[in-house]
Amino acid sequence: MNKTALYDKHVSLGAKIVPFAGFEMPVQYSGVTEEHFAVREKAGLFDVSHMGQFFIEGAGAKDLLQFVTTNNVDVLENGKAQYSCLPNEDGGIVDDLIVYKMDDEKYFVVVNASNIDKDWNHISKYNTFGAKMTNASDEMSLLAVQGPKATEILQKLTETNLSEIPYYNFTVGSVAGVSDVIISNTGYTGSGGFEIYFKNESAEKLWDAIIEAGAEEGIIPCGLAARDTLRLEKGFCLYGMDIDDTTSPIEAGLGWITKFDKDFVSKDIFAKQKEVGVSRKLVGFELTDKGVPRHDYPVVDAEGNVIGKVTSGTQSPMKKIGLGIAYVDKPHFKLGTEIFIQVRNKNIPAKVVKMPFV
Repeated sequence: MNKTALYDKHVSLGAKIVPFAGFEMPVQYSGVTEEHFAVREKAGLFDVSHMGQFFIEGAGAKDLLQFVTTNNVDVLENGKAQYSCLPNEDGGIVDDLIVYKMDDEKYFVVVNASNIDKDWNHISKYNTFGAKMTNASDEMSLLAVQGPKATEILQKLTETNLSEIPYYNFTVGSVAGVSDVIISNTGYTGSGGFEIYFKNESAEKLWDAIIEAGAEEGIIPCGLAARDTLRLEKGFCLYGMDIDDTTSPIEAGLGWITKFDKDFVSKDIFAKQKEVGVSRKLVGFELTDKGVPRHDYPVVDAEGNVIGKVTSGTQSPMKKIGLGIAYVDKPHFKLGTEIFIQVRNKNIPAKVVKMPFV
């Protein structure tokens, strides 16, 4: 198993370590609920250095990314980031990712840990544009400072004016005396904050500096379990659960990152789906009775016919109810429709609702 540069730090803090995407990762420290509420109300610090980082450079960099991703790279200005996905040739999703435009001939791409090699091979396959590709995943670390107090905490450590970096924008600056840090107003919790990318050798220094700077504001270390409940309350997709090689962005509610004013892999498939509609959709649901929905639980109608399956589910710390995301067949995916989640052979009533949940 791989380890991030902060593995020893997590062990020393008493984190529960589990294997995840080929890495030994902290799943929790003080407990999922405490960590969840820290991020919603104050701040939490996540080590997400298992994520993959590629640099795509040269005169053909933009054209390569424009062809392999669904979103329109043309609209990116220097210092802006874009959520997108890599479609495969069959109308599925290789991965979802974030594309950062560093300058006109340099892009920084962040991919999921479990898909680093797969994404690299997929993008490389289409690199007939002469772009220079560098896989920096093993050399870089990534910390996410998330929560309503995150900006205030991080601002103590940098001269960069964080209030001047809008959502999905970034800059390169110094943090806690470490130079060349990518400071990005992005995150996977829905509670605001920043993600910072830097060389592995500065990982412990930056972790300690952020924890110390945020002590007054109540920042605590957070693990992958709280990251999952946080993203689920906001309806954010997780690759391998809610989207994968067999799901299309149109089915997954990602039509907003699928732009048809350019050519890209599987464009014709998605254009047809948009025109004629899809037979299933990814929807949010809330249980109207007690129960906790989990990945792969069947979704049934009032007669007990299987009409879909749960992709992500949990007991929401904020709402204190069971909720989740599921692929549901037409016409049951309409808002307000009553569906049933099969929890241990019992059909628990639920309602299709608009996301985010909180």
